[in-house]
Amino acid sequence: MNTQPASPETTSPQSWRFRAIAAILGIADDLLPKILRPKCDAASLLRAAKASPSPAAIQGLLQLVASLNTESELSLFGTMAARFDCLRLLRNAEQIETQHRQNPAIGQAAVSAPIFILGLPRSGTTFLHALMALDDANQVPRMWQTMYPSPRPPGFNPAQHRHVRIVENQLKFFAGLAPGFAQAHPVVADSPQECTEITSQVFQSLRFDTNFRVPSYQQWLINHGHREAFQFHKKFLQVLQHGIQSPRWVLKCPDHVFTIDAILQTYPDARFIVVHRDPMKVFASVAHLTEVLRRPFLKHVDPVEIGEQVTSRWIEGAHELIMFDQRTDIPPKAKQNIHYEELIADPLAALQKIYGNFGMELSNAAKNAVLASLAANPRGGYTGLRRYPLGHFNIRPERLAPQFADYVDHFHVTP
Repeated sequence: MNTQPASPETTSPQSWRFRAIAAILGIADDLLPKILRPKCDAASLLRAAKASPSPAAIQGLLQLVASLNTESELSLFGTMAARFDCLRLLRNAEQIETQHRQNPAIGQAAVSAPIFILGLPRSGTTFLHALMALDDANQVPRMWQTMYPSPRPPGFNPAQHRHVRIVENQLKFFAGLAPGFAQAHPVVADSPQECTEITSQVFQSLRFDTNFRVPSYQQWLINHGHREAFQFHKKFLQVLQHGIQSPRWVLKCPDHVFTIDAILQTYPDARFIVVHRDPMKVFASVAHLTEVLRRPFLKHVDPVEIGEQVTSRWIEGAHELIMFDQRTDIPPKAKQNIHYEELIADPLAALQKIYGNFGMELSNAAKNAVLASLAANPRGGYTGLRRYPLGHFNIRPERLAPQFADYVDHFHVTP
């Protein structure tokens, strides 16, 4: 018997409206002639956006659109969403470049010793990022800021900000179309956001392969590298920090393990927090979230293909984490390993350990904010242990465990 309380996203009147919209879009998907469908091609996107993107962004856009149109089999909603997303990204990048041209002082400001959180996905990186965001001494890119780029000044009140309200409504709409999203990834518009949302604005981001099926784009990006993406990343942060006194950036994305060289080229004084967890605990959760995110956009979602994609990528990621730990060009004091179990068992002690290693002070105000947040929202809003069927994704732990033995041994991960 399922004793879990019913999810608000499946019982609220609003959720039924979203389901009705999804049903209407599904019917339209079957009936609408191809000639009347919205187009997602680079030429029409560039005309509609009225933007002049960099050559790097144009190259990424061409690769992405070609992959979407040949490999993703987009639904009607997926085509509409991809077009809306691409237009937003083009306009955002144009806005960032325009602000730099109009005010050269923005680009002259330093982004000093940023902290990057990385590790296996679903290992507590989002939880840690949210905790560090409670410290007013830290700056994090917020979800609404990556969609409507502008600074978030001290004393900011999300409830009174128009762009925050817009993004809140967008999140509710997507949660209504993607059952399971709110439980798997509880976020609000003012939540910290991953860096892949920033690099997506020049169409060189690992996030597209999560929402869509774009294997050729993903391979192109691996071959192309991430140097240009992080050059833009710095410009983006410079816009967000304009007018803010001595910002200390805390940034997060599990995929940073694949972009270390580009990060160091852009931020030579970068610092890193690596969160570790038993790999066998994360795969079903990652695959489940990928499936939830893809379903509204694609006509067909193959769980077995997702399982293969997730496991093969993070077998590589685990080896990259070992090599990163062994690098001698990054000072030991610029790296901090932490285990999921210690982070969850005593989040405040874990924060104090991280701050101590980096020579930072965790103020009493920050400690109190963390304790208050934990009391109100234990585990950061995640509802505890969820078991997803490994067989649904053809994930077989007995086959995978030997491939992670080096990672488990190197970082003393408790299975």
